[in-house]
Amino acid sequence: MFLTVLLDLIGFGIVLPLLPTYAKDLGASPFMIGMIAAIYSSMQFIFSPVWGKLSDRIGRRPVMLVSIFLAAVSYAFFSRAVTIPMLILARALSGIGSANIAAAQAYITDVTDSKSRSGAMAMLGAAFGIGFIIGPLIGGVLKTNFGISMVGIVAAVLIGIDFILALFFLPESNTKAEKLSIPFRASFGKSGSKTSMLGMIMEKSGEYFGNLRNAFSSRPVALLMIINYIFTFAIVNMQVASILLWKEYFHTTDQQIGYLFAYVGFISVIVQGAAMPWLNRMLGEHRLMLWGQITSFVGVFFIPFIPQNALFTVGLFVLLFFAVGNSLVNPINISMITLYSYKQKQGQIMGFAQSINSLARIMGPFSGSILYGIDTRYPYFLAGLLTVAGTVISLSLFKYDIQALGSSVDTVN
Repeated sequence: MFLTVLLDLIGFGIVLPLLPTYAKDLGASPFMIGMIAAIYSSMQFIFSPVWGKLSDRIGRRPVMLVSIFLAAVSYAFFSRAVTIPMLILARALSGIGSANIAAAQAYITDVTDSKSRSGAMAMLGAAFGIGFIIGPLIGGVLKTNFGISMVGIVAAVLIGIDFILALFFLPESNTKAEKLSIPFRASFGKSGSKTSMLGMIMEKSGEYFGNLRNAFSSRPVALLMIINYIFTFAIVNMQVASILLWKEYFHTTDQQIGYLFAYVGFISVIVQGAAMPWLNRMLGEHRLMLWGQITSFVGVFFIPFIPQNALFTVGLFVLLFFAVGNSLVNPINISMITLYSYKQKQGQIMGFAQSINSLARIMGPFSGSILYGIDTRYPYFLAGLLTVAGTVISLSLFKYDIQALGSSVDTVN
């Protein structure tokens, strides 16, 4: 699972920094560029619960294989995307394939116990950090020396290797998975008549929202889902504004911005890959969540107050708080959701958690850019306010003992 997420994030990191300029070269308007950037998270928002629930039913292995294959195909499309519609299709397919993180987290839940789960989730978080360090560096070299097509080809090859490794070495972890059956077979009656498309959409929509209510029926899970949304919204809102602030106020080059992102990614890898198990044993999930929120507040609120000539001194100190806080909150949030969730619904609930995360990643960039246009400090003020709200919610979680529920009819009041 670590390798799957790592290769996927390297592929994502290879393409992401080049996407806006390439879309502009194809004639995309600013609005179209924003839509192309958002289509990835939009597809993750839609398909994360689909992959998660499907992995509960038919198993983690087939879901991972299909989604990895789709991701490889998406980057192959990207290498040949010479028009805006083709580029949109490539990013949509990539979002669908990369929505498998919910199934990956459910896989981790299957093969770990409650004591080791936070550390395992942190390892997945470390894969994110490594991917965002390596990916942009590879993408920049490839684009400069070989052109945009080679960027897509290399990303497709990386994900293709991931597919081959998963095909031969990834065992099934969901022992209660059903055998594969023909989808929608029940939609066909003995007379051969088909359910109308509208009826099928209505049925699936009702099922989706019914499952959403089920996921929120546990009070601590509901609180953690709220933390998931507001924290991700705060971070993405801040990240969009930071690139503009660094370039316009601190006069950094694109290469220096890459160094700053690599610095944050490096700290994240250390915290999530090495320090998290020790911190979890010392403090426990509840305190780590609380301290992660407090540390994140320092790391986002004080960015606009960094002296103009001190970005690589005082600024690195502030970004250290940001990197540590972000590295604590994200894996602990996911781990606590699994620990509070119904045992039979882990994949489904992980899917909704990823959907909520993706929704924040869709909305956050719009907030950051709009607020930055009003006042360069406003995105950071909002991010700080949201982390304060997350701190308050984190305090309220202390009264709930960590214990996964036995069935979907149990609730925690």
